[in-house]
Amino acid sequence: MTAHKKLHNSSVKIPKFITVTAKTLEAVSRPLAVKFMMRLFTTPIKHKIPKREEEMNRNSRQELVMVPSLRKSINVYHFGESQRKVLLVHGWSGRGTQLHSIAAKLIKNGYSTISFDAPAHGKSSGKTSDMTEFIASILLLEQKYGPFEYAIGHSLGAMAVLNAVKRGLKIKKAVTIGSGDIIKDIMDDFTKKLGMDIATGSMMIHKFEKKFGETINNYSAYIAAKEVTIPVLMFHDNDDADVPVSAAYHIKENLADATLVVTDGLGHRKILGDKTVIKQIIDFIEQ
Repeated sequence: MTAHKKLHNSSVKIPKFITVTAKTLEAVSRPLAVKFMMRLFTTPIKHKIPKREEEMNRNSRQELVMVPSLRKSINVYHFGESQRKVLLVHGWSGRGTQLHSIAAKLIKNGYSTISFDAPAHGKSSGKTSDMTEFIASILLLEQKYGPFEYAIGHSLGAMAVLNAVKRGLKIKKAVTIGSGDIIKDIMDDFTKKLGMDIATGSMMIHKFEKKFGETINNYSAYIAAKEVTIPVLMFHDNDDADVPVSAAYHIKENLADATLVVTDGLGHRKILGDKTVIKQIIDFIEQ
């Protein structure tokens, strides 16, 4: 796996000055505009740890772990003491403490969790990142601290979990929450949000593929799903403004053993703290 491929799902509202810069560059020089877009696409926004995540941040044992293939360090959170380990993977511009409500319930049910700030996120090093860096981090953590019994991923983290299973992550079951699906759709949406021409977006995709040496579609969730045989519990909200619920139906069609739970009114992030969702996760892994 090439370490420096750039894929992610960004949902942050783009400030006006950035869209103006993008449009100006596009008018002056399309190649320059593409360079600007690629940089934006791979740069997460770092957020301060919100109050609700402070307990997990305070009570977890943390360490910086070098991922040799990336030459970057990731901040790892060890929460709980059980040998029954669950891997938690946050989404784009998220943090290792973002799934804190799920982690707290897992601890109460006799598990421990390992999570991490992906490269360029939270307390980890680097300024840019991508899905392959999430995958490389997951596979290194399995080597170092595994085996994990289960893995739970949100948004880009859910896509990364499916891709990691495809690439050898050994777990009994997986849970995906608000997973993105087709990489081209994500990139087209990004181009649209920037107010740029689809032709410029196509140039960006071509540039990424040149860098990858393969089609970006290889990292789409539904493609990874075709090679995932373990049971997968999927959650997606009808009111998810970041990733359409149609993505979940499409991924499910390509999984061998999947259950999809569609919620209402929880959006893309509130779903992570929903008590009913968390109870269903616990029931699923303990079945």
